[in-house]
Amino acid sequence: MYSNTQTTSFQYDILPTFPVQGKLSNSYHELVDHLIQNHIHCIDGFVGVNWETPMQHIQQEFVKRGLTARFVSIETALLPEAAIEEKVAPYLGGNDPLFGKKTPLELIAYFDTVKLATLRGMLNQATDNEYLIFYGPGAAFLDVSGQVMYIDLPKNILIQRMRAGLAGNLACAKQTDQKELYKRYYFVDWELLNRHKRMILSRVEILADQQSAENLPWILGNDLKATLHVMSKNYFRVRPTFEPGVWGGQWMKEHLTGIDQQVKNYAWSFEMIVPENGILLENNGQVLEISFDQLMFQESSNVLGAAQPRFGVEFPIRFNFLDTFDGGNLSIQCHPSPSYAKAEFGENFTQDESYYIVDRKGDAQVYLGFQDDIDAENFRAVLEQSFHTGEPIAIDRYVQKFESQKHQLYLIPHGTVHSSGTNNLVLEISATPYNYTFKMYDWVRPDLDGKPRPLNIDRAFANLNFNRKGDVVKDTLLSQPKVYTLDDQTSKVHLPTHEDHFYDVYRYEFMDEVKIETKGQCHIMMLVEGEAVELTTANGMKKIFHYAETFAVPAAAKSYSLRNLGTARAKVIQSFVKDHKC
Repeated sequence: MYSNTQTTSFQYDILPTFPVQGKLSNSYHELVDHLIQNHIHCIDGFVGVNWETPMQHIQQEFVKRGLTARFVSIETALLPEAAIEEKVAPYLGGNDPLFGKKTPLELIAYFDTVKLATLRGMLNQATDNEYLIFYGPGAAFLDVSGQVMYIDLPKNILIQRMRAGLAGNLACAKQTDQKELYKRYYFVDWELLNRHKRMILSRVEILADQQSAENLPWILGNDLKATLHVMSKNYFRVRPTFEPGVWGGQWMKEHLTGIDQQVKNYAWSFEMIVPENGILLENNGQVLEISFDQLMFQESSNVLGAAQPRFGVEFPIRFNFLDTFDGGNLSIQCHPSPSYAKAEFGENFTQDESYYIVDRKGDAQVYLGFQDDIDAENFRAVLEQSFHTGEPIAIDRYVQKFESQKHQLYLIPHGTVHSSGTNNLVLEISATPYNYTFKMYDWVRPDLDGKPRPLNIDRAFANLNFNRKGDVVKDTLLSQPKVYTLDDQTSKVHLPTHEDHFYDVYRYEFMDEVKIETKGQCHIMMLVEGEAVELTTANGMKKIFHYAETFAVPAAAKSYSLRNLGTARAKVIQSFVKDHKC
């Protein structure tokens, strides 16, 4: 049943913002003034940007000033597409529909050095009679010491454009297979473009957000740096993104205010995940979105504290929802070992997960671990037969299932067979990698596009741990809470994770207020019961967070308090890297 503290629909901010330290502008007039005053001739940017629209507006502003401007696409200096394809092919996984390997390539590898030198010569020979502007991903290569402008595009908007046929992969003709497009984004485009952005970040004088066809909000580099620095010592919440799926449910549609009701279902909500989420900045009604990784590029030490030497600019923990309310079961699946993830996919750490049950109804189940009499060869034969014949499997003959319990944490270290059954709202607390789900059995159903969902039986059996069976599952994979009383109105509940998990999980339960020290770690949190809490950091910043909203307090905040704004007891889940005790 739903918690008594919740109504059918409750306040949930799908567009959370952070105040800008400085100002935002949406004026092309001011933008061109700043380009001219700072002698900016290179406008770099991300894949998927619609360059035609901002270049037209910028050109119109030059015309208003009686100035001639010439625009040159950096694409003219690219290598032939065949040469680029040869470079990226080793990272695309061949015929594998889902998996590649993260490329170590740098963006400069896409360019013809002779052609770059020719464009650089044009820039050096420019006269006062014509203002030259070079634009596109890699334009900053033409002026290796001067200031540049950067036009960014949130990854969720890029994916929307890709699905609408409006964006392809970097430096290649548009493809029609969306799985192939996304695979190349994840393993190639995002990798080399993020490295490029990080490399030129100190030279970015203007950063703009091109997700809107009508507006181009932008911020000066110094204001952006100041904003991210303040954020890194106080709090942040990313813009959540929502995705439908074949097993998706109705909980989020029915409960989250502002969410699109036209979508058939929602399977996932990415609440805190570096590779895809953005952060919204606000000033005087203007809003600009930056990529989450930009905060990490500039402020990883402040954000991660003691964990930074281990993870660098990678944010290690993710929160996301899995919604199966009135939906279906997830596939029977597992995730790779650390060595497999590194060797096969180029990931620095693997997808160790846990399921925290935020809500459930009826006879909702969690599938976890093998039955005690599991026979690996027989199980594989049954899976292969089902794959080829389309016949369903009585999966609980092989995999254990448990009636889900609200506020229970189920532990899913790599190699563990698992699934969420119907009628759960799962908060998935996990290491950040999120693409490496090896499906063994998917209930013989097609995907949303009507095509069979790819299975990964070979990869799964290269990683499955068949020792996680029988009573071992109950003893090691069902977290056993340990309650610590802090005062007469506050409890701290430890939900121990598995030894393979590098993160820990706690829950604070309180009527009034609780004060917490970060102890050198970034705390990722969600209000999982109650109405709202008010965060106050040691630096004096305040922010209200509502039920089911995820937020983080960086290590550099040092301490903070959470005040319960509701009438019932608040429960806040907290996760952080285990390196230090908290």
